Amino acid sequence: MNNFLKLNNLSKKYEKKSLKVLNNINFKFESGKIYSIVGPSGSGKSTLLNLLSFIDIPSSGFIEFNKKKIDTNSSIENDHVRSKNIGIIYQDKNLLPDFTALENVILPNLLVSNNKSKSTELAKKLIKKFDLTSRLNHYPSELSGGENQRIAIARALINEPNIILADEPTGSLDFNNAKQIFKILFNLKEKNRIIIFATHNRYFANMADCKIKMIGGKISITNERIS
Repeated sequence: MNNFLKLNNLSKKYEKKSLKVLNNINFKFESGKIYSIVGPSGSGKSTLLNLLSFIDIPSSGFIEFNKKKIDTNSSIENDHVRSKNIGIIYQDKNLLPDFTALENVILPNLLVSNNKSKSTELAKKLIKKFDLTSRLNHYPSELSGGENQRIAIARALINEPNIILADEPTGSLDFNNAKQIFKILFNLKEKNRIIIFATHNRYFANMADCKIKMIGGKISITNERIS
């Protein structure tokens, strides 16, 4: 199956601020590719990622996933599509502070399968893959920034998503830790998976198959590799 995300005249306006962040964007994200999104603060990078994750609702236009139009009025269905198909990695990790590393990774799968033993087994395998088995029962406050972000990636992967979205995933890390995180992220590339990340770092942005620049509510491709 050739997964894709397609934006059709997508716009987002915040009425209270009279601010149009995205302006009639048309674009197709294809499976098997990694996309970076760059642009100044306030250019709409996070807004676009929130729309792509079906968390936010466009003011006009629509998104297609696998040739099916996303119904913004069906929050329950969209929650289901998101949990089964989308893994999200945030800048601040967004881990639950009162849950251990293992519990944080388990939770998304438990919501889908309702099988605790299976979810626990999957989570332990992922955490082992990221060399954090010794940290299973540690809380986020007991982990380093790089360790927290690896746990956040494991959590995003547990449901084997077709789409991985990352919003400034290394914004709070030093360069060496950031390199490790992006190495992990790029190793997640598969033919039926789309990876999209927003970053201010040109070094990491240039590593993507396609770099997208956002400015003035529009997007443009600044480089694209033909595979």
